[in-house]
Amino acid sequence: MSVPDPSTLPDVLEHLSTRPGVYFFRDPEGEILYVGKAKSLRSRVRSYFRGGQPESLKTRELVRRVVSVETIVVGSEAEALILEANLIKEHRPRFNVQLRDDKRYPYIKVTLQEAFPRVWVTRRLRNDGARYFGPFTSVGTLRAALDVVKRLYTVRSCRYNLPTEAPSRPCLDYHIGRCKAPCVGLQTQGDYRAMIEEILRILDGDVEALREEVAGRMRRASEALDFEEAARQRDVARGLDTLAREQRVQRVDGGDQDVLGIARDGDLGSAVVLRIRNGVLLGRETQKLIGVEGEEEAALLSTFASRYYLGRGSALGGELPRQILVPLDFEDRAVLEEVLGERAGHRVRIEAPLRGERRRLVELASQNARHTLEDQVTSLALASDRADDALYDLQDRLGLKVVPRLIAGFDISHTQGSETVASVVTFQNAEPKKSGYRHMRIRGDRGNDDYRSMAQAVERYLRRLKEADERLPDLILIDGGKGQLGAARAVLEEMGAPDVALASLAKREEVVFLPGRAEPVRMSRRDRALHVLQRVRDESHRFAVTYNRKLRSLRTLESELSGIPGVGPSRQRALLTRFGSLRGVRQATVEEIARLPGFGPGLAQRILVYLGA
Repeated sequence: MSVPDPSTLPDVLEHLSTRPGVYFFRDPEGEILYVGKAKSLRSRVRSYFRGGQPESLKTRELVRRVVSVETIVVGSEAEALILEANLIKEHRPRFNVQLRDDKRYPYIKVTLQEAFPRVWVTRRLRNDGARYFGPFTSVGTLRAALDVVKRLYTVRSCRYNLPTEAPSRPCLDYHIGRCKAPCVGLQTQGDYRAMIEEILRILDGDVEALREEVAGRMRRASEALDFEEAARQRDVARGLDTLAREQRVQRVDGGDQDVLGIARDGDLGSAVVLRIRNGVLLGRETQKLIGVEGEEEAALLSTFASRYYLGRGSALGGELPRQILVPLDFEDRAVLEEVLGERAGHRVRIEAPLRGERRRLVELASQNARHTLEDQVTSLALASDRADDALYDLQDRLGLKVVPRLIAGFDISHTQGSETVASVVTFQNAEPKKSGYRHMRIRGDRGNDDYRSMAQAVERYLRRLKEADERLPDLILIDGGKGQLGAARAVLEEMGAPDVALASLAKREEVVFLPGRAEPVRMSRRDRALHVLQRVRDESHRFAVTYNRKLRSLRTLESELSGIPGVGPSRQRALLTRFGSLRGVRQATVEEIARLPGFGPGLAQRILVYLGA
């Protein structure tokens, strides 16, 4: 991935197309910050960079980080809508609203893309041509439906790619009456497909009519004295009765509909889809929405509807209803109707009812979304103040005065006394808090003196916190033994921070040293309190080693490039930042090097010749 050149941004904005398409915003490292669609790329993209501050804080921060814009021109708004949904799903840019399954409920999958379809349970939706029924929030309903299918119909369980791939003889299922062996031609494709159509009727909720058919089969079997078949049909009827009872409980007015509801609270949101088929509420699916702060209500609904149906939801294929009810109208409604109609093979209308029974359904979906969001926000609020149980165990094991909700872990890394660096990682409530991560070069000639290096690292870190009036950690964990612990303790006393608890974790024996205690604290290797300390120690070690390797690569690169006229320290750093290592520079092309600020084709060619590339 090439690093964007900020100087090209004005020229890109000047020559944008007026046609529909998709645009990317990238940051200085080339990462995609945001993906959007536009009816006119020129008008939409330029709107971000006009004079004046955007109203949304989120948009202001996005614009501040953008250094380059890329566009893809497509033939229509519908194509732009589809492409945007696919690209967001692939890249998950940080400034786009993210959809996350609140819970991965099970579905029943019917593989209609196969000549002889199969039926099974899955928790993953794919755009593979199959029909998916669900989600089933009640496992009992799911099992009842599958039991009916297995008892009443002889669906194959094998995984052969029929008819091109087939066994030489039927399997055991044929001999015990669970399959009619279409694999060896004992059941025609037409007969098998007719059976699958009946299964689809059951899963679509059309149970009442089928119940009458089963009752007739049971009666005819009894009259023919075929009591085994009559008993089988009786069990099927009981299964259908179970499904019918479940559906009567969830019956609502209307035909085939999806009903959407959304709710929001700050940066969090929740969306609900009620799935109604033949007037029966078959299931409810919930999605978490992340990064919704500053989004208009209509824009948020448009984002959710487009991403749900064009991304994950499009795997439902032919199950798309003829009507989707939403709480309010939105800009892309007509375009989304067009795209979904093409996929479903019938017209799909998206409507925002204002009154009547349909409005009541929308309010029901919105109420579900609010309840889901309240649970989500409440759990997050509790989590921010609630320490993990392992931290209470840690407080007890180490005899700490407070629960160590905020832990800072330190480590020193060097290469035979050179490139000595220190790392600091922070964990809040036993989880990494990346915003508190720091690394630093150790000043002066410390060499292999880990004790003095550790003292300097702790002193500089605490001084920065005090100057910024930030919270001090509840526990400082040192990677090392008594020597490193003593060095850090002296710093705490000198800086007047005696309330900060201190401990060190020795790698070899995994024992914990505490100030003022001659004997280390020994914990079981299965103790979750020890696991917390190990995670902090290992993360601080990883962070330190990574920084040390980066400096070592820089030194290697600088020593190799220092003899090239015109390649000073700043250009050496630019090469390392862009290509990562000397090997990366050697593998680069003249054009890639020449694109870096301050470089040109001549200098790029000279660098590669010098390196023997």
